[in-house]
Amino acid sequence: MPSASPGRAHPEQPHLADRLPVPGPVLHERGDPDPPRARDAHAAGRRQLLLVTAAAAPITPDTPPPTGASVQLPLQEAREGHEGYVFDNANTQAVEQHRCLAASLDPITTSRLAATGVRAGWNCLEVGAGGGSVARWLAERVAPTGEVVATDIDPAHLRARPGLRVLRHDVVRDPLPEEAFDLVHARLVLLHLPERQAVLAKLVRALRPGGLLQLDEFDIDYGPVLLAPSRDAAELYERFLAAKARMFADAGADGSWGRHAAAAMRAAGLADIDPVPYLMPWRAGSPGVDLLIHHTHHLRDRLIAAGLTDAQLAEVREVMRHPDFRASSCAIYSVQGRRPR
Repeated sequence: MPSASPGRAHPEQPHLADRLPVPGPVLHERGDPDPPRARDAHAAGRRQLLLVTAAAAPITPDTPPPTGASVQLPLQEAREGHEGYVFDNANTQAVEQHRCLAASLDPITTSRLAATGVRAGWNCLEVGAGGGSVARWLAERVAPTGEVVATDIDPAHLRARPGLRVLRHDVVRDPLPEEAFDLVHARLVLLHLPERQAVLAKLVRALRPGGLLQLDEFDIDYGPVLLAPSRDAAELYERFLAAKARMFADAGADGSWGRHAAAAMRAAGLADIDPVPYLMPWRAGSPGVDLLIHHTHHLRDRLIAAGLTDAQLAEVREVMRHPDFRASSCAIYSVQGRRPR
């Protein structure tokens, strides 16, 4: 990742590799254009987006960042995934998981990132990049003079391209270079990590003075059914959500983390904190409902362990596909903050 700080030029520094651990393996570049289905799903997700509260004035660096030289990440070989993490990139369902997340959430994520003023010459870190849709979006804006480093504990679904470097990295255990990035972004990462406070502190240290952090996180405590074909159908949907919440809690996730992210970012030393909550209408065929239906397959074993049956999972799929079904999404918090100069 490149190494220029927003707002002012920096004196020439020794290469980070001279004072930090040796970087881990870099995956070779492989072309990976967005498939038409993903582009169509992204557009559908944008139509579904509903802003609940107006955003405050966008946070932007004071002046364009200077072009930086590529920064070496001090990465170690990542261990096998966190034991409790429920979405394994090695799972055959992972590609569909990434597609559904991109269709449902990319419109929110990218609109907020665009408000930062991210542009050519910025050096960005995308943590837990998953399928890479956000990393590719950023790379299109910062190349050729800037760079996005996309990291994941299992980067099998990521492809390098101009302006985008892909690295295997465990954000809990592996170090990050300090004061190296103009923009750091993580979506639905910290809520899954029991060590979220320590990881947040690490992400803050990775920002240059004046750099920006954006966290996009769920609060799954909210997400009511609004209309259903019957009272029994509504109660089954609620049991499904409750089982999923228990499953996440058992794996060490904090389902309410989204509502606490802004306060945690301020406590970590960031300024100009800007939390924006979003809700989306969920109905049959919407990206959010597609994601929930996918979860009944991807998380089947864990949901059974949490108390549901295969018959109930089949039935709740039909409820969510019913033309009369309406629900609110869970609350989605997109929170930005700036590292003081």
